[in-house]
Amino acid sequence: MPCLRGRSSAGGARAANRSRPCPLAAYRRHHADLTGPESPSRLPADPRGPSRARRQPVVIPVSALPPAPTPVLRAVGLSRAYGDRRVLTDLSVAVDPGHRLGLVGENGIGKSTLLRLLAGVEEPDAGEVHRPADLVHLAQEPPFGPDATVDDVLGAALAEVRAVAVALEDAAAALAGDDPAAAGRYDRALARAEAVGVWDADARAQRVLAGLGLGGVDPARPSGTLSGGQRSRLALAAVLVRRPRAVLLDEPTNHLDDDAADFLAGALAGLPGAVVLASHDRVFLDEVCTEVLDLDPVLGGPRVVGGRYADYRRARQVARERWQERWAAEQDEVAGLRAALGEGGAARTPAPGREMADRNKMAYGRAGDRVEQQVSRRVRDARRRLDEIEAGPVPRPPRPLRFRGRLTGGGRGDGAALAVHGAEVPGRLRVDALEVHRDTALLVTGPNGSGKSTLLHLLAGDLVPAAGTVRRAQDVRVALLEQDVGLADDARTPRAVYELVTGGDPGAVPLAELGLVAARDVDRPLRELSVGQRRRVVLALLVAQAPEVLLLDEPTNHISLALADELADALRTAPGAVVVASHDRWLRRTWHGTTAEVLDGRLRVGGGS
Repeated sequence: MPCLRGRSSAGGARAANRSRPCPLAAYRRHHADLTGPESPSRLPADPRGPSRARRQPVVIPVSALPPAPTPVLRAVGLSRAYGDRRVLTDLSVAVDPGHRLGLVGENGIGKSTLLRLLAGVEEPDAGEVHRPADLVHLAQEPPFGPDATVDDVLGAALAEVRAVAVALEDAAAALAGDDPAAAGRYDRALARAEAVGVWDADARAQRVLAGLGLGGVDPARPSGTLSGGQRSRLALAAVLVRRPRAVLLDEPTNHLDDDAADFLAGALAGLPGAVVLASHDRVFLDEVCTEVLDLDPVLGGPRVVGGRYADYRRARQVARERWQERWAAEQDEVAGLRAALGEGGAARTPAPGREMADRNKMAYGRAGDRVEQQVSRRVRDARRRLDEIEAGPVPRPPRPLRFRGRLTGGGRGDGAALAVHGAEVPGRLRVDALEVHRDTALLVTGPNGSGKSTLLHLLAGDLVPAAGTVRRAQDVRVALLEQDVGLADDARTPRAVYELVTGGDPGAVPLAELGLVAARDVDRPLRELSVGQRRRVVLALLVAQAPEVLLLDEPTNHISLALADELADALRTAPGAVVVASHDRWLRRTWHGTTAEVLDGRLRVGGGS
């Protein structure tokens, strides 16, 4: 008989349940131990024989069932606003041990805000958070300075583990004394040491570094000399070497190649505590999450959907369609009620321009009272129903932000827009030959640190090769979207920087019409926007220049899943050339252009995908 539990989950929760003892089986064994084979409490044999015996129901006392797991992380009634912009309203969520909750939603919807509230980095305007003392929060930007070495970062991460080891040694030494409480302290210290993994901490650190592609980095190397992707992976390593009861991650896969993403998925699945992560990597969400919390507007407010990301997508589509249907039906009802109210006063009025005949006046008078009563009742009913709807109407489903621009200008002219021959950046990259034509669509892949970003900077003209040449056609404009767009401390607004780039050109597409920045955000300071929103602004600045060649370094990092879909469509239909460097497994699976791979510091161009 299958074990039935009070909560239903999916993925890792089902796997975890298989390893737990079945409460029904445990109760039966317990009951047999109490009664024994000859106990008088056992039912006598049915005289009609086993084939006629009535099957007795098994009743499990509530006390015999294991208690439901206590959420290790719980938020109740959270609300948060920044000035007049409300981000979260009365949000409650709980995460059990062993569960992994994914946060999804548009850029700026509140995913990072929720993580900061859960971590205690910010305080909510209302509500409360119950969190374990050893909770670990990894934001999108590394939390250490440029002078900290790799060893420093990992040493700080393992400081608590070292302290637990010292406490265990002290508790063990106290056992030699006469203190009767020493044994209890030792048991508690031992349990804590096992929970944080004291004995394999150093080996675990090496496994994590290797799994995230940092195994060959000198431990004494300052983090400021690492690439942006390496710094992000080092920050992630500092989280994974611990064994906390709760982990909060903001965009953890942004700088991970396939091997590192697979390693992270396995590491998170092996954590005994609760995990909450915000990610725009749909493949990773599908592999890791046991539940998904949708923060985008939905009728009834944010809700948790059990199962994988694919399950959430289906549930989201159904919910959106029902919302649209309910709103449309209510609008039809409102129109009908208003029409009925308008017609009520004219129910007994003769047609315009016509006098009532004398012979009808007496009959009208006799029936008039009845008609008046019926009309009045219908009017009252219509008014009452309309008041009910207007007191609590179904809100109109918001129109999602849609990218409506063209990524590049037209691919005019003959010949190559960019041509690279024998170019070499010592210790980083060699390109024997590469031509980017005006209609090229090239996807560049490769492991972390292989040289993909270096290639884009060569093509953009930001790097001068030590050997070889990079030639650009005279009439070609090249634009590069970098991984780190900065602007975190910029007080200017998106509208101001957009007008600066376009030079007030009356023919330029207005910023709000590109579908990259919401109208409510165009006049907010850039420093108040999320990382994803700032990246959208920079992409809008590049699109406004209508470059003939657009270079994109990890374009789906930090942007919403909906925009990623639209960006992929725009890449397929761009009239100019696009060169994309990406780890995104979904983007690679849907790519229809030429592909190239950087391996061992050398670019190898393949065919179409």
